[in-house]
Amino acid sequence: MAYSNYDASTTNQSKRSNRIYSDLNLSFTKNPATKDVARLFDVQAIKRSVKNIILTNKYERPFNSDFGCNLRGFLFENITEPLMVLIKDRVSMAIEKYEPRVSVEDVIVNDDEERNGLNIMVSFAINGVETPVTVSTFLQRVR
Repeated sequence: MAYSNYDASTTNQSKRSNRIYSDLNLSFTKNPATKDVARLFDVQAIKRSVKNIILTNKYERPFNSDFGCNLRGFLFENITEPLMVLIKDRVSMAIEKYEPRVSVEDVIVNDDEERNGLNIMVSFAINGVETPVTVSTFLQRVR
Protein backbone atom coordinates (compact mmCIF):
# COMPACT_ATOMS: atom_id res chain seq x y z
CA MET A 1 0.00 0.00 0.00
CA ALA A 2 1.40 3.37 -1.00
CA TYR A 3 1.14 6.46 1.16
CA SER A 4 1.31 9.99 -0.11
CA ASN A 5 2.32 13.22 1.58
CA TYR A 6 -0.09 15.13 -0.66
CA ASP A 7 -2.46 17.36 1.28
CA ALA A 8 -5.05 19.45 -0.54
CA SER A 9 -4.81 22.28 1.98
CA THR A 10 -1.13 22.81 1.20
CA THR A 11 -1.87 23.43 -2.48
CA ASN A 12 -4.75 25.83 -1.89
CA GLN A 13 -3.47 29.37 -2.44
CA SER A 14 -6.86 31.05 -2.05
CA LYS A 15 -7.17 34.13 0.17
CA ARG A 16 -10.85 33.41 0.74
CA SER A 17 -12.04 31.75 3.92
CA ASN A 18 -12.40 28.00 3.61
CA ARG A 19 -15.84 28.15 5.25
CA ILE A 20 -18.60 28.01 2.70
CA TYR A 21 -22.11 27.63 4.01
CA SER A 22 -24.68 26.29 1.57
CA ASP A 23 -28.38 25.56 1.60
CA LEU A 24 -31.04 24.61 -0.92
CA ASN A 25 -33.00 27.37 -2.58
CA LEU A 26 -36.53 26.58 -1.45
CA SER A 27 -38.05 28.06 -4.59
CA PHE A 28 -36.56 24.94 -6.26
CA THR A 29 -35.31 26.81 -9.29
CA LYS A 30 -33.05 24.88 -11.62
CA ASN A 31 -29.35 25.66 -11.82
CA PRO A 32 -28.72 26.28 -15.54
CA ALA A 33 -25.24 24.75 -15.48
CA THR A 34 -25.83 21.58 -13.46
CA LYS A 35 -29.58 21.13 -14.09
CA ASP A 36 -29.91 20.44 -10.36
CA VAL A 37 -31.73 22.42 -7.68
CA ALA A 38 -30.10 25.82 -7.17
CA ARG A 39 -28.23 26.42 -3.93
CA LEU A 40 -27.66 29.44 -1.72
CA PHE A 41 -24.23 30.21 -0.30
CA ASP A 42 -22.73 32.02 2.70
CA VAL A 43 -24.87 34.97 3.92
CA GLN A 44 -27.91 34.00 1.84
CA ALA A 45 -27.80 30.45 3.24
CA ILE A 46 -27.65 31.75 6.82
CA LYS A 47 -30.52 34.16 6.18
CA ARG A 48 -32.59 31.25 4.83
CA SER A 49 -31.74 29.19 7.90
CA VAL A 50 -32.84 31.97 10.29
CA LYS A 51 -36.09 32.42 8.37
CA ASN A 52 -36.76 28.66 8.51
CA ILE A 53 -36.27 28.69 12.28
CA ILE A 54 -38.80 31.53 12.64
CA LEU A 55 -41.41 29.89 10.40
CA THR A 56 -41.17 26.36 11.84
CA ASN A 57 -43.55 25.14 14.54
CA LYS A 58 -42.67 22.69 17.29
CA TYR A 59 -43.25 19.02 16.33
CA GLU A 60 -43.06 19.94 12.64
CA ARG A 61 -39.67 18.31 12.13
CA PRO A 62 -39.53 14.55 12.56
CA PHE A 63 -37.03 13.38 15.19
CA ASN A 64 -36.42 16.99 16.27
CA SER A 65 -39.68 17.98 17.91
CA ASP A 66 -38.22 20.96 19.80
CA PHE A 67 -36.96 22.76 16.66
CA GLY A 68 -38.55 26.11 15.73
CA CYS A 69 -40.28 29.09 17.33
CA ASN A 70 -43.88 27.86 17.48
CA LEU A 71 -45.33 31.28 16.60
CA ARG A 72 -48.51 30.30 14.73
CA GLY A 73 -50.36 29.85 18.00
CA PHE A 74 -49.86 33.54 18.77
CA LEU A 75 -51.43 34.77 15.55
CA PHE A 76 -55.00 34.59 16.83
CA GLU A 77 -54.27 36.07 20.25
CA ASN A 78 -54.92 39.69 21.11
CA ILE A 79 -51.69 41.46 20.28
CA THR A 80 -50.53 43.22 23.44
CA GLU A 81 -47.16 44.50 24.56
CA PRO A 82 -46.46 41.48 26.85
CA LEU A 83 -47.28 39.11 23.97
CA MET A 84 -44.90 40.96 21.66
CA VAL A 85 -42.14 40.66 24.28
CA LEU A 86 -42.85 36.91 24.53
CA ILE A 87 -42.60 36.55 20.73
CA LYS A 88 -39.30 38.47 20.72
CA ASP A 89 -37.91 36.19 23.42
CA ARG A 90 -39.01 33.03 21.62
CA VAL A 91 -37.45 34.14 18.33
CA SER A 92 -34.22 35.20 20.00
CA MET A 93 -33.87 31.99 22.05
CA ALA A 94 -34.66 29.72 19.09
CA ILE A 95 -32.11 31.40 16.83
CA GLU A 96 -29.43 31.30 19.52
CA LYS A 97 -30.16 27.62 20.13
CA TYR A 98 -30.37 26.35 16.54
CA GLU A 99 -28.12 28.72 14.58
CA PRO A 100 -24.62 28.78 16.12
CA ARG A 101 -23.19 30.79 13.19
CA VAL A 102 -24.94 34.00 14.31
CA SER A 103 -25.49 36.16 17.38
CA VAL A 104 -28.82 37.97 17.63
CA GLU A 105 -28.62 41.74 18.04
CA ASP A 106 -32.27 42.79 17.91
CA VAL A 107 -35.75 41.42 17.24
CA ILE A 108 -38.56 43.79 16.28
CA VAL A 109 -42.19 42.62 16.21
CA ASN A 110 -44.90 44.84 14.73
CA ASP A 111 -48.62 44.20 14.49
CA ASP A 112 -49.87 44.95 10.97
CA GLU A 113 -53.64 45.34 11.28
CA GLU A 114 -54.14 46.27 7.64
CA ARG A 115 -52.53 43.07 6.35
CA ASN A 116 -53.83 41.03 9.31
CA GLY A 117 -50.59 39.62 10.65
CA LEU A 118 -47.26 40.12 12.39
CA ASN A 119 -44.11 41.54 10.85
CA ILE A 120 -40.94 40.12 12.46
CA MET A 121 -37.54 41.66 11.75
CA VAL A 122 -34.38 40.05 13.14
CA SER A 123 -30.97 41.77 13.09
CA PHE A 124 -27.98 39.56 13.74
CA ALA A 125 -24.24 39.39 13.26
CA ILE A 126 -22.67 36.47 11.45
CA ASN A 127 -19.55 35.15 13.16
CA GLY A 128 -16.56 36.46 11.22
CA VAL A 129 -18.51 39.12 9.28
CA GLU A 130 -18.42 42.75 10.38
CA THR A 131 -21.67 44.04 8.89
CA PRO A 132 -24.98 43.19 10.58
CA VAL A 133 -27.60 41.29 8.59
CA THR A 134 -31.37 41.73 8.76
CA VAL A 135 -34.08 39.20 7.94
CA SER A 136 -37.74 40.10 7.95
CA THR A 137 -40.74 37.87 7.55
CA PHE A 138 -44.49 38.31 7.73
CA LEU A 139 -46.78 35.89 9.56
CA GLN A 140 -50.31 36.23 8.26
CA ARG A 141 -53.49 35.18 9.99
CA VAL A 142 -55.26 32.76 7.69
CA ARG A 143 -58.56 31.05 8.36
